[in-house]
Amino acid sequence: MSETVAGKSSVATFAGGCFWCMVKPFDQWPGIQKVVSGYTGGTTEHPTYEEVCSESTGHYEAVQITFDPDVISYDELLDIYWRQIDPTDAGGQFYDRGPSYQTAIFYHDEDQRLRAEASKRRLEASGRFSKPIVTKILEAKPFYEAEDYHQGYYRRNPAHYNRYRQASGRDRFIEHHWGD
Repeated sequence: MSETVAGKSSVATFAGGCFWCMVKPFDQWPGIQKVVSGYTGGTTEHPTYEEVCSESTGHYEAVQITFDPDVISYDELLDIYWRQIDPTDAGGQFYDRGPSYQTAIFYHDEDQRLRAEASKRRLEASGRFSKPIVTKILEAKPFYEAEDYHQGYYRRNPAHYNRYRQASGRDRFIEHHWGD
């Protein structure tokens, strides 16, 4: 955890398929200082979107969230995360298929690892899903910010974002499993 002039600041990193669809759900909460779309978990330094989509770099599309843990806890971020994904799909997320669209929680320290594992166990025990939870919990690797046109996509291109999100099946899945 690093201290900032404005107060406390921590980082969380989540892969949940298309990073465009993962920004808005976190961006809306008090205590969220910034949500950045990017790539993590791979071997290539500073990969491009095209390289990641080629499935040759080992990266996941992910979001890195800077937050004030005195306002919103890591556990609350985990709860938000689980409600954005299909944690039973090992082949990608909704419309987006392939390893770069798989789900994963990237922990930055031992406390985050323990909290992520506990939240996954709670979800498994809830019976909400009939298939096994396959979301990985992995140690954080370098995070590379995606190209500028990917940042804040839902704000800059709301019509396209809404059509994409609806057509992907993500919203129907969330409604069916979570009711919101």
